[in-house]
Amino acid sequence: MLRTQWDPFEDLRSADDELRQMNQISPALAHALGLHGQRQRVVGSAMAWAPALDISERKDAYLVSVELPGVKLDDLQITMEDSLLTIQGERHFGHDSSEQHFHRVERSYGGFRRSITLPAHVMADAIEATLDDGVLQILVPKAEDAKPKRIQVRPASQAEAIEATAPASARTVPTS
Repeated sequence: MLRTQWDPFEDLRSADDELRQMNQISPALAHALGLHGQRQRVVGSAMAWAPALDISERKDAYLVSVELPGVKLDDLQITMEDSLLTIQGERHFGHDSSEQHFHRVERSYGGFRRSITLPAHVMADAIEATLDDGVLQILVPKAEDAKPKRIQVRPASQAEAIEATAPASARTVPTS
């Protein structure tokens, strides 16, 4: 059985590449928000951010922990398609800016999307997710490894019996 090695750092490289491709906030908006040099990004007209996450492996499962303080359960969506686990949602700016004048906004708001490629041998139907104190935990159970099947080898004298039970289209007819 050929197994491919899972490289958890591939997802980090992909996430870094995604962030580099996004446009930076215009200097005027960054100045107005007091973000001078912050790593905020704009996707369309909404700010985007990438919540920090950890991926650990246990004997029976993978555990993905994501920091999502201030994200409501209704604003969160998790999907698993093929080997791609996608976590997306939005953290809303909860302050009425007409009543307050902000001198600095350092927390990230807006939409986010994180995709993680997991090994193919997981049980997608048994994935569980919980959100507690701003930490999302996704438990992805591993599938049982396919057990090797032992194939019995028979002596050549029994080969005639095998040929006799084969369909007519599979039989070979000797030519003279």
